[in-house]
Amino acid sequence: MDFETNTNPGIPAATLILMRDSDAGAPDVLMVERARKMAFAGGAMVFPGGRIDPGDHAIAENDAIVRGAPDDSLQTAARIAAIRETLEETGIAVAFDPLPDHGATVQLREALHEESDFGAMLASGGWQLDLDLLTPWARWMPNFKQERNFDTWFFVARAPALAKNKADGGESVSSRWTAAQQVIDEAEAGKCSIIFPTHRNLERLARLESYEETRVHAEAHAVKMITPWVEDRDGEKFLCIPEDAGYPVTAEKVTRMIRG
Repeated sequence: MDFETNTNPGIPAATLILMRDSDAGAPDVLMVERARKMAFAGGAMVFPGGRIDPGDHAIAENDAIVRGAPDDSLQTAARIAAIRETLEETGIAVAFDPLPDHGATVQLREALHEESDFGAMLASGGWQLDLDLLTPWARWMPNFKQERNFDTWFFVARAPALAKNKADGGESVSSRWTAAQQVIDEAEAGKCSIIFPTHRNLERLARLESYEETRVHAEAHAVKMITPWVEDRDGEKFLCIPEDAGYPVTAEKVTRMIRG
């Protein structure tokens, strides 16, 4: 990675941290493994998500389809993108009202893979999106010189009952429920790859013992743009983030953080 600053604006994007409580203690989060061929974070474990499309903005303006929209129009479109991308990548319909059954969910996902209009699909099926079910968690925009930089909204949401996940086989090659700390441990052992923002967010999640605690924690921390920077400390370079954004670890040696 070239740590020289990039002056280009980030590509608007959204990602969803989908959670379910576990009898084992720590809640599970849904992670997907990106295909190695992908230009951004190829082969890495990430939360489902992707770019905000023009269609997401169009849906955001349709009061018959969405409810609970925030005043910020970009954030509204970001929530819709997070829902759409999660359905497409994992096969889980989040924040739908009424909740589609398994067959309808499969059909919706297949239609998205065929690039059908998401808004038209919602309208024809009589579904609304309850955006209040997504809680803002963070906003990251790294601006170093690399092939692609994203301005990404992160949201947290509870997984719907009986959610069945399956990777799409395109952008993502696998998906699984796992504790946040488990992913960190596997990355440290070289069993998987995680990029800097994912690592920091997993550390933040690993301190929380339920979805409800996570939601309350998110609401207690105002979302601010996080743009990491490089800092020299005693002759070593560290990649740093602000101290007051809710993250327990705010700096990591550059030599350790490049994992793919």
